[in-house]
Amino acid sequence: MFNHRPLTLAVIAGLAAAPAWAEEEAADLITAPVVVTGTRVEQNSFDLPMSIDSVDGATIREGQLQVNLSESAARVPGIVVNNRNNPAQDLAVQVRGFGARSSFGVRGVRLYADGIPLTMPDGQGQTGTFNLETASRVEYLRGPFSALYGNSSGGVVQIFTMNGADDPTLSGGITFGSYGTRRESLGFGDTVSDGDVNYIINASTYRSDGYRDHSDTRRDTLNGKIRFNISDKTTLTIVATALDQPDNQDPLGLTAQQLHSGDRKQVNPNAEIFNTRVSRSHQQAGATLEHQLTEDDTLRFMAYYGQRDNEQYLSTSIAAQTGSARNGGGVSIIDRTFGGADLRWSHKGKLAEMPYNFTIGFNYDTMTDERTGYENFFGGAGSVCGVAGRVCGVKGNKRRDETQDLYSFDQYVQAALDLSPRWTVNGGVRHSRVNFEVKDHYIVGANPDDSGSASYSKTTPVVGVVFKATDALNFYANAGRSFETPTFIEMSYSPIGVDGPNLNLKPATSRQYEVGAKAMLGNTSLLNIALFKIMTDDEIVVQSQAAGRTVYQNVPKSERKGLEISLDNRLPENFNLYLAYTLLDAKFTAPFQSCRLPTAAANICNAG
Repeated sequence: MFNHRPLTLAVIAGLAAAPAWAEEEAADLITAPVVVTGTRVEQNSFDLPMSIDSVDGATIREGQLQVNLSESAARVPGIVVNNRNNPAQDLAVQVRGFGARSSFGVRGVRLYADGIPLTMPDGQGQTGTFNLETASRVEYLRGPFSALYGNSSGGVVQIFTMNGADDPTLSGGITFGSYGTRRESLGFGDTVSDGDVNYIINASTYRSDGYRDHSDTRRDTLNGKIRFNISDKTTLTIVATALDQPDNQDPLGLTAQQLHSGDRKQVNPNAEIFNTRVSRSHQQAGATLEHQLTEDDTLRFMAYYGQRDNEQYLSTSIAAQTGSARNGGGVSIIDRTFGGADLRWSHKGKLAEMPYNFTIGFNYDTMTDERTGYENFFGGAGSVCGVAGRVCGVKGNKRRDETQDLYSFDQYVQAALDLSPRWTVNGGVRHSRVNFEVKDHYIVGANPDDSGSASYSKTTPVVGVVFKATDALNFYANAGRSFETPTFIEMSYSPIGVDGPNLNLKPATSRQYEVGAKAMLGNTSLLNIALFKIMTDDEIVVQSQAAGRTVYQNVPKSERKGLEISLDNRLPENFNLYLAYTLLDAKFTAPFQSCRLPTAAANICNAG
């Protein structure tokens, strides 16, 4: 049996001074944060049967560059945010191992901003539009209850935008650093119309020459939120964000020999030959209308729409591009439109004197990608750039043209019941249906029709229980199922000899279990402990990589188990101490093969 057992062990500690103006009583008392991601209603995280942490805005901004989520995520156990310091690659977010397979962007983990999805319905998302300067907090949900957010919910990361100030407030900042790094920001917030209109807007620009050669970057963002109190029972919140990231250079990876040569700033030669770079733009707006029907009933409707463009110049060799009619070229362009809506009803009441609450809703999400590919060379002949008039790093002949349509329709219910003052049960179920369709418009010569469609559906239940041993000690346990469809990127290429998209890929399905404890240690410390186990069928992994084509496959079985501990402690004289510990043991429990050069003549594979 092939056995792969990566062991990850991390200990993070932080010591920070609280604001000097904090009241003495606040310094002596610690409380668990109020969160909404776990149950969709505001609730104290201490009383929930799940692992959920909130990082407040002051922690996100204090002493940080405020560019990447990785700056503050290290304090949350079970969360790994890999920042490769490569401007052409998005952050890779992992939650208890979910998302680890993504070579770029976020897969297997759902991203939200003020309740509006930043993850596409196929499970692919990016954190580049997270505005950390206006964040009031970021919530991190791990474990089975993440599945109530649908496809690819191995975990949920949600950012919330702060409200504008009560009075007109202008803010700004300039940060300088090594290698031409600088960040500038300007913001304004206010409350007008006797408190019925509140708004905040922020614009920022980040630029850097990069530590390595060929790694110039620029990222401009604009973020705003406006809230209208239409009546005592009705509010409307509009959130909009924009990202412009032009011509960010990609220095590519180094070989072991290059890395140990002593020059860590050097660039992979192919990066300069093909001028590897990426340009991105993203615009998105969403609105949430919330109306209180009665004292116990609330109706919420959310709708959003956006557009994202991505143009990337790769280092795919000329020989690889011209060696097969099915190669998509070395320039990848995506023009995407997306949107969706969510409608939910929340109710609270009593059942035989036992307090309860529930939320029932459904959501619809859609996306359309116009994907084209071009050769990353032009003119001349041969396979050597700069020889015989051949120019590289430019858009050449078209090699790919297809439309990718996807929509998902989900229904969900989530509820909580206080069985007694000491026992509370939470649960929920979600049914998801995801439909993929590819329409190939580039059918030329030996390049076949790669059109096709696939549909996936899954019902994911979850249940959890809390036992309140004392006012300061809670024990909890939960269990649930989750699933993760392949993304469009993973379905793009089939194994050699098979036409069309890789429709044989199955969604990965997981069974998750967790037990834990939450304890208030006196008035100054909060301790969280969680043990978990995750068993996955049909894990999605790479089958082969060659000539710019990556083919994915399902692995029958894998397993993850681990331990998470966090301690938040208020110290005297307005100091805070925070400790986080994560132990993760992950392994494949069934054999599989992965090949680097799949050709008809020979395969270079692992031993299985």
